[in-house]
Amino acid sequence: MAIIYNEEKHIFTLNTEHTTYQMKVDNYGFLLHLYYGKKTAGEMDYLLTGYDRGFSGNPYEAGEDRTYSLDVLPQEYPTAGTGDYRNSALIIRNQDGSECCALRYVSHQVKQGKYGLKGLPAVHAPQEEAETLEILMEDPVTRVQALLLYGVLADKDIITRSAKIINGGSGRIVVEKASSACLDFLGGSYDLISFYGRHAMERNFQRSGIVHGTASIGSRRGTSSHQYNPAVIIAQEGTTEDAGSCYGMMFVYSGGFLCEAEKDQFGQTRAIMGLSSDGFHYLLEREEELVVPETVLAYTHEGFSCLSEKYHRCVRENICRGKFADEIRPVLLNSWEASYFHFTGETICSLAREAAEIGIDMVVMDDGWFGKRDDDNSGLGDWYVNEEKLGCTLAELIQRVNRLGVKFGLWIEPEMVSEDSDLYRMHPDWAMQIPGRKPIRGRNQLVLDFSRAEVRNHILERICGVLDQGNVEYVKWDMNRSIAELYSKTTDAGKAAYDYVLGVYDFLERLRERYPDMLIEGCSGGGGRFDAGMLYYTPQIWCSDNTDAVDRVKIQYGTSFFYPASTVASHVSAAPNHQTGRNSSLHTRGVVAMAGVFGYELDICKLTPEQKEEVKEQIGQYRKYAGLIGRGDYYRLSNPFRDEIAAWLFVSEDRGRALLSVVMLEVHGNMTVNYVKLKGLEADSIYEDTESGRCYYGSALMEAGLAMPIELGEYRAYQIELKRKEL
Repeated sequence: MAIIYNEEKHIFTLNTEHTTYQMKVDNYGFLLHLYYGKKTAGEMDYLLTGYDRGFSGNPYEAGEDRTYSLDVLPQEYPTAGTGDYRNSALIIRNQDGSECCALRYVSHQVKQGKYGLKGLPAVHAPQEEAETLEILMEDPVTRVQALLLYGVLADKDIITRSAKIINGGSGRIVVEKASSACLDFLGGSYDLISFYGRHAMERNFQRSGIVHGTASIGSRRGTSSHQYNPAVIIAQEGTTEDAGSCYGMMFVYSGGFLCEAEKDQFGQTRAIMGLSSDGFHYLLEREEELVVPETVLAYTHEGFSCLSEKYHRCVRENICRGKFADEIRPVLLNSWEASYFHFTGETICSLAREAAEIGIDMVVMDDGWFGKRDDDNSGLGDWYVNEEKLGCTLAELIQRVNRLGVKFGLWIEPEMVSEDSDLYRMHPDWAMQIPGRKPIRGRNQLVLDFSRAEVRNHILERICGVLDQGNVEYVKWDMNRSIAELYSKTTDAGKAAYDYVLGVYDFLERLRERYPDMLIEGCSGGGGRFDAGMLYYTPQIWCSDNTDAVDRVKIQYGTSFFYPASTVASHVSAAPNHQTGRNSSLHTRGVVAMAGVFGYELDICKLTPEQKEEVKEQIGQYRKYAGLIGRGDYYRLSNPFRDEIAAWLFVSEDRGRALLSVVMLEVHGNMTVNYVKLKGLEADSIYEDTESGRCYYGSALMEAGLAMPIELGEYRAYQIELKRKEL
């Protein structure tokens, strides 16, 4: 059993292969956190101490005992109004206007299998590979309940947390803040590692000490956002890639979120992950409930690399679903940077013809194929094929592409509407905008209210009507603005952001069910919604609208801490690059794109014969490595924000094969030699460089490394395949 309950001491212990998580119901019914970390034995309640702390309140039940205060004790699910002045996981505004919810233990259940969440994505697992702990808590005055959910995937060292907030009382309540996970640490000094950014430069690595006061990151934008990713690491000071204690918190949600980390007056650390509280006021009538999205927890004492490995396996095997979750994806060519809005059916066929010649599997027709859509100022919402622009029907175009031996894919942006569109002229009230105010535009478009079923149903029907016209084997789902106006005609404004995201999930689930063999790629201006929630529906996400190889090594570096390469859509684009104007070789662009799901984003018709031959070779190399890249263990070998090189490594599960990739980020006169130390190999085995034939012991490669050549020219790249020699 992974979940153990000590009935005498009222202690819950959750064990995974290498970790232990423990909590206790105390004499007053409060649920206190005892321990989370490296696997231990026995009960850890001896860690709790009691002292008379000035200005820290005491529950009435404690009588004259001033040594008991929730302002000091570590808690599983801290709430506002209990005398704990630190950050709360839950804030409830009661019908009388008070903000108080003092949750006490009522009961618990242990179940075989992993819990699911109605309408929300969540970690999934075979029944025999997971266990669930449900702990029911209740406020004895208001009868507000919190059902705390814990999922344990013991073999993967994964513990998930969620909560259902239930109005069990007689009056209405408003949930002002709702989180799914809280981690309290009694001592130690910790750093917060987060991943910040902007459009076209997402998920930059940031590490800062958790000091007295609160550090918070999050999104108020209606999506998880380009600006902050909903996944953080709490790391002990001094933790490195290969050693030290670190805890991951990954939110499985695609909307606004809030993560808070604080050190309190006594040097204790608290980290909370949950829904954004800005604009969130979730009204619950009697017996209604709010399901809080899930947080995935993991711990290791072996550094960031080990933590990433745990998340990569969890995402690949327990979040992504469907036939493409573990399948090698087609190499595709997207038309966007080839032609933008200016194309015809013949343009697409020309791309397909060239694609067939050089071995590309699929051509994707991006934005501009529907309605009146020759720029980004009109047409969104009018999901009918512009046959005049294409010069044929969609069915005819797909047939022409397929006859060339190439698959066909399509770009869509279902959540948006242009004011200059038939849909908006017919249903202006379907857009999220506040009555009496001029709307806030983003990219000259408005957001459809996907919290409303009739809006979703109409868009789904129209898009399915397009997809049914031919053999569409891939869809790129885009979203190109943030949500500014939290207003819905049919629901309370405080619910709008949350209900909107559930509407997106409902749409995606129905699309998946209708087209189970169609690959869906997520996108939001590139990486503006790169999160585990979207990966539950789309097994890959366009990593960034920035296709510059040198910028991409940094973007993909930050992405790699939580998300595996099999989820990272990465393409070779033109040079000079369209976002930066930077020149880098076709080889370098290929090496960088092979750190994810490989494809192309350029006009291949303009390539020289020599370049087309090089592309053929790249595709052959990728197909050779695709299984290793998609399923191998990933190692970061440098920090591109600090080092002269970017280096990463894929190693097969049996340690018999490895692929090393290196990009030189800087070059100087009289250049020094960079040595790259490998990881994850068998120390006593001999590995052969498949190109040069040179052999090395695994121990030498890991301890001394490989010397990178000194060559003139910017952004040189190297790719080395190593295979274990069987003696």
